[in-house]
Amino acid sequence: MKAVFDSLYDNYHQDMFQYIYYMVKDKETTEDLVQEVYIKVLKSYENFKGQSSEKTWLFSIARHVTYDYFRSVKRKRNRILDFFNWEEKGEMLPAENDLPEELAVKNEQIKQVYYYLDKCTIDQKSVLILRYLQSFSIQETAEILNFSVSKVKTTQHRGLKTLKRLMLDEKEKGGDIS
Repeated sequence: MKAVFDSLYDNYHQDMFQYIYYMVKDKETTEDLVQEVYIKVLKSYENFKGQSSEKTWLFSIARHVTYDYFRSVKRKRNRILDFFNWEEKGEMLPAENDLPEELAVKNEQIKQVYYYLDKCTIDQKSVLILRYLQSFSIQETAEILNFSVSKVKTTQHRGLKTLKRLMLDEKEKGGDIS
């Protein structure tokens, strides 16, 4: 089991960490949720039937853990929108080899994308993160989210349309998201 766990960790840890981080935008919460994912993986690996790739299975568990977390936050707070506050939780995950100037530009662009992602539905946000930030295929995204392929395509289309509309509206106002 240690070899299997090590393989999963070596191959998918960074991507899974980033996926959860993109969803919750808090490093400590992400670390806690990643640990919870690994506990569930260890407890349920013997039941893994291989009907999907290990990566898809792992991200499906990560999705469920993250959604469970959001449900618990929602129960504790009347509105989950209060949780998504970039003014308080604006950490970014920089690439390892970026120059400081590149980081500054990327961080501002990432902050804008995150800002508008938060205005999408949770399904749109999940699809867009998996498809564009984690580079999953439509089929893999469908398996992870337990959606049909057509629902992924529709949700992706609507999410991109929402992002475009929000960004154009802001540009027309000449405003700044900060």
